Amino acid sequence: MRKVLVTFVLALTAVMMFQASAQQPADSQATTPANQKVIKDPAEYNAYITALNTQDPAQKAAAMEAFVKQYPQSVMQVEALEQAMASYQQAGNQSKVLDLANQILQINPNNVRALAIMTFLERAGANTPDKAAKGRQDGEKCLTELGTWKKPADMQDAEFAKMKDQMTAICAGAVGFGALQAKDYAAAREAYLKSVKIDPNNLQDIYQLGIASLEANPIVKDGFWYIAKAYQLAQGNAAAQKNIGDYGKSKYRRYHGSYDGWDQFLASVGSQSAPPAELAITPAPSPQELACKAVQENDPGQLSFSDWEYILQYRDAGPACNKDAAEKVWQTIQNKQKDPKGDPAKLKIPVKVISASADSLEAAITEDNQKDNKADLHVVMDKPMTKPPAPGTMTDVIGTISSYTPSPFMFTMTAAELPPPAKVPAKKPPARRPGATKKK
Repeated sequence: MRKVLVTFVLALTAVMMFQASAQQPADSQATTPANQKVIKDPAEYNAYITALNTQDPAQKAAAMEAFVKQYPQSVMQVEALEQAMASYQQAGNQSKVLDLANQILQINPNNVRALAIMTFLERAGANTPDKAAKGRQDGEKCLTELGTWKKPADMQDAEFAKMKDQMTAICAGAVGFGALQAKDYAAAREAYLKSVKIDPNNLQDIYQLGIASLEANPIVKDGFWYIAKAYQLAQGNAAAQKNIGDYGKSKYRRYHGSYDGWDQFLASVGSQSAPPAELAITPAPSPQELACKAVQENDPGQLSFSDWEYILQYRDAGPACNKDAAEKVWQTIQNKQKDPKGDPAKLKIPVKVISASADSLEAAITEDNQKDNKADLHVVMDKPMTKPPAPGTMTDVIGTISSYTPSPFMFTMTAAELPPPAKVPAKKPPARRPGATKKK
């Protein structure tokens, strides 16, 4: 990105030097274009030309600032400040560049060149949300001004188009970055698309366009392409490639459901200049789809309690197949609560007690819920318990699962009882040895 600004500043300097070459005192030229500024005072003209022809960037910038101070009412005031700003950029003095850009904008708030340079520097130094927001604000203003910017009379069409593109890329990138920091992903994506259209090899903006696309909800799938393209552009920078690749791979797994195909996709983007109309990356099945498939591909009677809970929780949160799958699972549970003759029978379920009172228990059936101490079974006792089991106790409960709620998921068991305590076998008295007989 720094290279973009340097190129822009050098182009700006060349254009201003070309424009300045005709800006002679009025009495030394026969005709003057109506829209061209003319320095009428020979001393002022000579001071400007002397500063303009200074070769050392830092000295040239200082000379232009001295000119403005000496001739504060000069028609060339803004041009001199622009020359100073460009020269400080060439000299690598960023603080002075920003200072000069602010001076120009105080004189002309709509000076598009100063706006572009200031926006660039604001983005580069945007290490807080407020600074990023300021860069976005100035970038938006810059884009607005670029929309109505007229070609200077002495600028060639090709040079004007090139400079306008460079400034558009700079300002759109700053808008995208500010929007990305504010998590306004749609606005960030829109701005970055403008930037990368002009500069398709802009690693920073392409990577951040990928992030804006993949962090959106729902995600914009071509974000995977931009991440892969950024990875390819970062060749030679191992640390950058790793960060970009790790991010893309992680998002890919979440979307696709596995890492399968990621490496091949990453390699395929290297020769492409733009994302295809449709990426061949399929999303992982949704939880609702998995619930439907579990019943379509398996006998519900062979599924575990954990599977049953997974299917039942999506009864009302998916397409028609989810309701159908839940009905089949519920019917399976009811069938298991019948004896071979078809009469009602109770289920015996091992659980972990989460809490207990005399009349009820909150218990966990599945291994995950037991680990998390999360109840998925409400047990209503048939008779009050004289000594409820302590939380954390593993026990069996015997009863009838009579209902359930999908979200948050909870089975209800009624007419429940605990198994009778195991009988401790009575201790046998020690065997008595027969007494020895005395010899007579």
